[in-house]
Amino acid sequence: MSTKKKLIKRFMQLPKDFTWDELVRLFGIFGFLLDRKGKTSGSGVQFVKDGDVHALHKPHPTNVIKAYAMKKVYNFFERQRLVEIDS
Repeated sequence: MSTKKKLIKRFMQLPKDFTWDELVRLFGIFGFLLDRKGKTSGSGVQFVKDGDVHALHKPHPTNVIKAYAMKKVYNFFERQRLVEIDS
């Protein structure tokens, strides 16, 4: 299994230790670019691809994504049909 597929599979399990770097890489796998939203945006960022935008806050002080943010991204990917959701 490729490292991309492993990362997607790991994300689909909604782990409690998924990091910001992994999330940025995951969005990159699906062709999204990271946009920092300007100098005064603080920790706010956007992932942009062909008019589709998903806004998040970079986690701090740790690098681990919060559970609510993981679910938000999960639902976004599901709506965009980027991943297969097993019921």
